Amino acid sequence: MLKKLSFFVLLAIAQVSIAQTSLPIPVNIEQAFKKGTRSLSGKPGANYWQNTANYTIKVKFDPATREVAGTVDIAYINNSPDTLKQVLFKLYPNLYQKGAPRASRIAPEDINDGVQIQKVVVNGKENSGRLAIDNTNWNLRVMPIAPKQSANFSITYSYILNKGSHNRTGQVDETSDFVAYFFPRIAVYDDVDGWNRYPYRGSEEFYNDFCNFDAEITVPDKFVVWATGDLTNASQVFNETIVKRIQSAEKSDAVVDVIDSTDLKRGNITKQGSNTWKFSAKNVTDFVFATSDHYFWKSASLVVDPKTGRRTRVDAVFNPIHKDYYEVIDFARKTVEAMSYKFPKWPYPYSHETVFDGLDQMEYPMMVNDNPLENRTDAITLTDHEIFHTMFPFYMGINETKYGWMDEGWATIGEWLISPMIDPSIDDDYGVEAYARSAGTEADLPIVTLTPQQSGIGSFTNVYPKPAMGYLYVKDMLGNELFTKALHNYISLWNGKHPLPWDFFNSMNAGAGQDLNWFWKRWFFDDGIPDLAITSVKALGKGFRIVVEMKGAKPVPVDLTLNYSDNTTEKIHRSVVVWKNAKSVSIDLATSKKIVKAELGSTHVPDSNKKDNVWVGK
Repeated sequence: MLKKLSFFVLLAIAQVSIAQTSLPIPVNIEQAFKKGTRSLSGKPGANYWQNTANYTIKVKFDPATREVAGTVDIAYINNSPDTLKQVLFKLYPNLYQKGAPRASRIAPEDINDGVQIQKVVVNGKENSGRLAIDNTNWNLRVMPIAPKQSANFSITYSYILNKGSHNRTGQVDETSDFVAYFFPRIAVYDDVDGWNRYPYRGSEEFYNDFCNFDAEITVPDKFVVWATGDLTNASQVFNETIVKRIQSAEKSDAVVDVIDSTDLKRGNITKQGSNTWKFSAKNVTDFVFATSDHYFWKSASLVVDPKTGRRTRVDAVFNPIHKDYYEVIDFARKTVEAMSYKFPKWPYPYSHETVFDGLDQMEYPMMVNDNPLENRTDAITLTDHEIFHTMFPFYMGINETKYGWMDEGWATIGEWLISPMIDPSIDDDYGVEAYARSAGTEADLPIVTLTPQQSGIGSFTNVYPKPAMGYLYVKDMLGNELFTKALHNYISLWNGKHPLPWDFFNSMNAGAGQDLNWFWKRWFFDDGIPDLAITSVKALGKGFRIVVEMKGAKPVPVDLTLNYSDNTTEKIHRSVVVWKNAKSVSIDLATSKKIVKAELGSTHVPDSNKKDNVWVGK
């Protein structure tokens, strides 16, 4: 009771009626509904807005010194109804700055002086004032930017990329690097929080506006660059043979070896001398790049939208000593195919997806940075999990900093469903038992608890398996066709925007044409544990009646395995809808067989007390 009370006090809960059941809603979110930026229909409100920017990035990167140096020009557009007297920038590389607060330890040799700002020009006038940099946040006072007006920023900067202590970015080996969060960028200013002032301490993930990026990345001789967006000057940086292979891969279902051992031995992959690689990406939330002078590159493409014939190119870029990566191209291509045609059954939204062999497990627009793995199953689940993030958070613009479950939960259910499509022997239960063991402990807060307010096992289960199970149970309850309709309603309404949890719940309700709030509230907002029990198995005429009781507060599907005396088995399933208005359910079976054993449980159904899940006949 005390834990429950503190949670609702913390969120300052008010009540807003949605359909027939009410969901708890914090007062700051309630204001968004009152202002008309959000709506109870699930659609963006009539007054919805979001800011945007055009970024022109020109940097030089030297793998030998790991220095990133250059300029970023930003044309920022204030679509908000507010006059902005300051602009908040994010300097994510300052995670490695001396004295910066961090969620985990960094090796002393990786601590540095952070981002060095050499010059700041605002609307053509150089800023000569003090730079108010507070670790990863930089608050810059500006001449007021009125609603519907824009401002131009030009920032000259440099920093040293970390060699070790990898946290989603850094040196992979002496001549390979994954470079993320490498430029000063303007934070999100939204209709709920204003500026996103959450500091980056290494554990949080990200929240960015949808922007356009034109980037020029200069690297030394023989280095290849892969990045978010489309390479616009391939013929100026690659030799003609490589260009033709890329073009072939973009038109072919077959895997093309764009760069192999023979090419590396010849050493004529790129044009001689340093090269400037130009990329363009429109309406995306971030931009990253990677580089190496000794990586293989396998590539293939597939039609992701049969209506238009649009294709997506899929790349695996890797160190040839990592044997699992020879198959990653197949795992990646099959993931993109499954996402386009089976789940979420939405045409893959971008022109390419590059899986880069790095030292982390992290997603970015059109790229993922995945470490090599010895186990094939692990390689499959990692590949599809990270690629699935393309839809959530990137296509949907989720605030991961506050609501990690809105993207990691989807990547987890994507992993559960797509991995067996790639290898039918996989039965992926990632995180399910961890939740079963920790449910009801003081670390087990409601899923909607803000991500920065969680820690330990509760943070993991609330962000990954718990929301994934919630999505899976609704899919099971509605059936594939209706669930897909509801999910597509959410995606179509909120792609390219910034949905809140209540936007998700409301748009799913509207898309399904059903009031699902009874489930959303009990699974996402309330306390409780998942705990079913077999309370009785009795003969009933020419059959049996099995009674299952919900002892916990969390509704989960009923999955019964029955063993008969003739050594046959039968499986019985009931979706979570049986618990909408009941605490027990009776299952009547017409059979002449004798039941010798009945057992509750399945891969994605946790139970905090399994002692009462088995009935054995006498």
